[in-house]
Amino acid sequence: MLQDAGFHFQKGKIYGLLGRNGAGKTTLFNCLSGETQIDGGHARLKDGEGERKLAEADIGYVYSLPILPEFLTGYEFIKFFLDINRDKHPDANIDAYFDRMSMSGEDRHRLIKNYSHGMKNKIQMMLFLISKPPVILLDEPLTSFDVIVAHEMKNMLREMKRDHILIFSTHILQLAADLCDEIVVLNNGRLSAVPADWLGSAEFEPSIISLLKDTSHAEDI
Repeated sequence: MLQDAGFHFQKGKIYGLLGRNGAGKTTLFNCLSGETQIDGGHARLKDGEGERKLAEADIGYVYSLPILPEFLTGYEFIKFFLDINRDKHPDANIDAYFDRMSMSGEDRHRLIKNYSHGMKNKIQMMLFLISKPPVILLDEPLTSFDVIVAHEMKNMLREMKRDHILIFSTHILQLAADLCDEIVVLNNGRLSAVPADWLGSAEFEPSIISLLKDTSHAEDI
């Protein structure tokens, strides 16, 4: 259950969202994306035109279990998605997106139902390169990639953060320390920022683990 889960996220940063199983990380993502109806509070987005209510169209959600039309090939699906977003990419080259994800010519023309979990996650990431939502929520997106692809995806996320708010949920502390600019802990329904000097320090992992074990002072961080 989320309770007074207030936090100010900024464009240009990758935020690592940490919390124990059942802490509410997925619930938070579902509330922000509109998949779960909230019974109090609100989320707002500040852009060049001022501040407004966060809309579903503002959110890109990279699911831990991708939901894709498995009766289409990857190429057919991305072509369809490009067509409905043609106003944003009038001269888009569909193959360039697949090349960026290092997907072979054979793979891009296979049915999505025959894709590995990692390949489905690549398709998800392509959607947000095309639609460019201001907020991107990533629920354990790199755990299904091999070492080389995970490295490529991390570099891509670092490039994307310039134009987006990226919130990255993970259980892998080393990944959070390596990829994220700030760490946010979800404890007792509340969001709290971890001190910046924890990142990159030798005490990062033991400090986070100790914090997650002892939730009584989470809101005082």
